[in-house]
Amino acid sequence: MAAAAHYLEVNAPAQACYDWWRPLTRLPELFSDVRSVQPVDGDETRTRWKVDGPAGSTVEWDARIAEDSPPRKIAWTTVDDADPDVRNSGVVRFDDKGDGRTGVEISLEYEPPAGKLGEAVASLLADPQKKVERAAEQFRTVIEAR
Repeated sequence: MAAAAHYLEVNAPAQACYDWWRPLTRLPELFSDVRSVQPVDGDETRTRWKVDGPAGSTVEWDARIAEDSPPRKIAWTTVDDADPDVRNSGVVRFDDKGDGRTGVEISLEYEPPAGKLGEAVASLLADPQKKVERAAEQFRTVIEAR
């Protein structure tokens, strides 16, 4: 399992940061490879992810919210009955610093699969640390503009 993480502080309250992240549907605003994250009907903790792959392909999987502690933490992981070739998880922690400032830590873990799907996912995971850092900076821009 590989991992990437980044921490930064933003000028926004922890609750506002948590509220922005909680549905997970806004992640395409932060990660350019993520095409969509949509809720699965009938389950408020489950989402369907579509991510751009190489040569115009799309990789899809289901994830569920594994931990939800407003306004301190939101964590998700791939669903066990989803495609067994795609395994990843993420967590975002919000540390209320007072005076409307929040420390935000974004962490992702993933297990690159084998075969053709592995090739597609490998391109998505190219330089994951840089992608997480860019996503964190993009989040700062979005949340501070509110």
